Amino acid sequence: MQEISALNWLRIGALGMIWGASFMFVSVALTGVGPFFLAAVRIVLGAGFLLCLLRIKGRKLPPLRGAQGARIWQFALIMALFSNVFPFILLSWAQQSVASGFAGVCMAAVPLLILPLAHFLVPGERMSLRRLVGFVLGTVGVVVLIGPDAFTSTSKNLESLARLACLGAAGGYAIGSIATRLSPEVDRLSLSALVLMLAAGIIVPVAMVVEGWPTALNMKSLLALLYLGILPTGVAQLLLVQVNREAGPSFFSLVNYMVPVWSVILGALVLSEALPPSLLAAMTLILIGVGMSQWGALRRVFGRG
Repeated sequence: MQEISALNWLRIGALGMIWGASFMFVSVALTGVGPFFLAAVRIVLGAGFLLCLLRIKGRKLPPLRGAQGARIWQFALIMALFSNVFPFILLSWAQQSVASGFAGVCMAAVPLLILPLAHFLVPGERMSLRRLVGFVLGTVGVVVLIGPDAFTSTSKNLESLARLACLGAAGGYAIGSIATRLSPEVDRLSLSALVLMLAAGIIVPVAMVVEGWPTALNMKSLLALLYLGILPTGVAQLLLVQVNREAGPSFFSLVNYMVPVWSVILGALVLSEALPPSLLAAMTLILIGVGMSQWGALRRVFGRG
């Protein structure tokens, strides 16, 4: 049974802020490492953090033996591939050829990809006209925020293929979100740790083959990597599982509207970047979209339903 509670609203709000801040730290980390190595370190640190937390709490990874255990590991592998490995690799490669905002627009389309998948695959996730219109408005709000430059051609080789890779990453996140909801019931922390452990086992060899060991690693880059591994990867993976399991993938997908807003706001507060003139219009569209898509849940949380 889905539980769109005040706690889950707080969780996706926290995720939006954590992931929104990660863009600044990624920029710092990339001064000392390549994108593949960055992704690998993030996942390894996140997995290590969750495995240590698992041990401290006296819990264990889900057992592999038995039909139920095997199914949990199968779903964890799907989550590792589609929520971590594939998107990180595709986006890392694609962002070398596409306009910087194009990936952000594709991430804003994730809710529109999740909605029909959840309608057919997840019990209780019905696609209504109001929810569809709300998600479209939210996506338009992000496009307004990022601006038309996101669609400007870079004239680089393989740009068309890189744009498809960005869309593929968005599709990966959608599939991973559905898999998270459909996984057999299991301890949330155990599942989160297992997902990142499997993802680490896949992406580390890829990073070493593609980029090798970094030669320009500096202290700022190292500290940025530590932050990215613990909060936007380790803690975020746990929150991701909790929200998906309790409130459903469609509700969780709302975080894709919050991330770019937080990225812009934190960039202005921390880096003194100029706020785009479209911010107010974009936030208005996003808030209206979220309100329309989750009107029933909002009424229940605030006691009006």
